[in-house]
Amino acid sequence: MSVAVLGINAYHGDASAALVVDGQLVAAVEEERLNRSKHCAGFPTLAVRECLRLGGVRPERLQHAAISRDPLANLTSKASTSCAISGM
Repeated sequence: MSVAVLGINAYHGDASAALVVDGQLVAAVEEERLNRSKHCAGFPTLAVRECLRLGGVRPERLQHAAISRDPLANLTSKASTSCAISGM
């Protein structure tokens, strides 16, 4: 049985997905290529679907999913918003 890993970059600029099967990169897609929204920062639903389609992998066949996390992404914007909300 092959090992399929889905990588997801979400919730900050340039959301994307990648699919690796048996250690080989099979597909990598940026969400903005599909939804036509530059620097899309949401969850890359369309990119995930496209990676799975290109790789011929059904979601139930995925053994692992890796989701990036960068707590410092957009830190200045987050700090400004927090200060504005708290009245600082």
